[in-house]
This record gives sequence, C-alpha cells and structure tokens, in this order.
Amino acid sequence: MIPKAELHCHLEGSIPPALARELAARNGLELPPGLMGADGFYVWNDFLSFLDAYDLVCTTMRQPRDFGDVIYAYLAGAAREGAKYVEMFCSPERPAALGISYGAWLDSLEQGIDRARRDFGIEGRIVVICIRHYGADRALSMVRTMVAEPHRYVVGFGMGGDESKYMPVDFAPAFRLAHDKGYGCTVHAGEVMGPESVWAAIRDLPVTRIGHGVRSADDPRLMEELARRGTVLEVCPGSNVALGLYPSRAAHPLHRLIAAGVRVTLSSDDPPFFHTTLGTEYDKAGLGDAELRGITRTAIEASFADEATKQRLLREIGP
Repeated sequence: MIPKAELHCHLEGSIPPALARELAARNGLELPPGLMGADGFYVWNDFLSFLDAYDLVCTTMRQPRDFGDVIYAYLAGAAREGAKYVEMFCSPERPAALGISYGAWLDSLEQGIDRARRDFGIEGRIVVICIRHYGADRALSMVRTMVAEPHRYVVGFGMGGDESKYMPVDFAPAFRLAHDKGYGCTVHAGEVMGPESVWAAIRDLPVTRIGHGVRSADDPRLMEELARRGTVLEVCPGSNVALGLYPSRAAHPLHRLIAAGVRVTLSSDDPPFFHTTLGTEYDKAGLGDAELRGITRTAIEASFADEATKQRLLREIGP
C-alpha cells in the first residue's frame, strides 16, 4: 500500500454517516430521512443542497467530546488506507457558538489525535481556519486567541469560506500575526474563482500552500510563478468534480499542473459528501506508484509539522 499524507480535509466535512447517526442519537437529535445513502455517503443534488446537508451534519456535534470523536474516526479511517499524517482544518466558530471554550475544544481534539496515534500509529495535527465571509476582524480575533493559547497540535492557520467575499489583503494582519508567531499559513484560493484569486493570495499573504488552487492551470504565467516559489497546491480532484468545477477526473488539471512543475498534494476535502476518501484520491489520480510516493513526500515536506516529525515520517515513507 502506498503511504499517504493529507493536508486538506475539514473536520466537519469528514463526519461519516454512521458517526453522524451516533452523534445525533447521543445528543437527542433527529436527522431527516434521505440525508444518507445506502452507499455510506451523503445525498445531495446541487451546491445549495450540499450546503444544507453539510449544515445538518454539523449540528450533530454539540459537546466537546463530539469533536474528539470526529477527528479520531477520520484518522482511523485514513490510517486504514495507508495514511501516515493528516492535517485537519478545524474552525473554532462552531464550538464557540455552542459555548465551548477554545481550550476545551482543543483538549477534545488532542484526545482524539492521541487515541488515533496509539491505535493506528498515525500522526494528526490541526490547522485553525477562519471563515472568509465572516470578515477580517473575526479572523484577527481568532489568531489572537490561537497565539495567546498555544497548543502542541495547532501548527498552522488558514482560511476557508466564500472565495468571492473580501480580498486576501483584508486578512493580511491575521495571517502576518500567525506567520510571525511561527505558524504555517495556507488559504483557499483558485477553486471557484479564477487565477486572479491565487495571484492575490501569494502577493498579499505569507502562505506557502494554497487550498485547491486548481484554477492556476488557466494561467501559464501563474503556474510558472508557483513552480518558481515552490508553493504547494492542496489539490482535491474528487471535490472539484463533485461540485461541478470539472466534468470528470479526466478533465481535471492535476496532470497539467504537475507537468508545469507545480508542487501538488492529494486530499479529500469533505470526503463523505463527495463520494471519496484519501485512498480513492490516490487510486484515481492516474499516476504511477513512484509519482504517488513523491506526492506523499511533498505533503510531508509542505506540512506544518515540526522538523523532527517531518524527518521521521520521511524516513518511514522511504525514497
């Protein structure tokens, strides 16, 4: 089995239907019929129904232990597919709305990560993400909390949300603070918006990675610049196809990006919503074993883990 590593998966988007049912029962909630298919994935028809399904599943997490159970379940599943390392995108917004403190939320995630390491030997880390359409003030407040309450598993800062809202430069104070305090930085860009979104991100933010970034393939000069900088794209083909960015995996620009010398990794984004897993992304990438192993090495090298952890993982993966 090819050893794998993942840099782009959202905690809330990783909840498998079986766990969602368990969480709902634990918290006295009823999930509507038709949300879950017999194949173990969620059912939705278009982008708006995807958002509705996503929001419904998120509501099953109501108490601190739920968050730890979710990250444990994901790491366990990824480990069974050969994953050695996963960085999970985790937003403090939902626990805060539930009245759960930042510290209690992280304690639960830490317990889940530690359990997964004991049971499966996988390493997990946390990238705290702000929500773009909530605005720059919320982002800066989040980073201030993050740096005031450091945690050994919080290794980076990122931004998801509606790519059409605001500009990357609006969030520069938040990203600069995270970067200056030693956190790695990544940002969603070039997914639904065009190459100009990626240009703005690498111009105005101290990022070494771009979440998705696939629209960079529309601009040869941008691909040259990304290759020159060594900026890594967290590519999620299954997500892009499911959301209609590309009609098929064959039409996806993964291979064009690689051919242009852009460093890429493979990730699952919100796997049970997009009928995929990390293993599926590797299996359907259309790449040979040596290339896939190289993608895993790129992911470890581009990760925000400490240097000792990176070197240990690289030794485990091998050449």
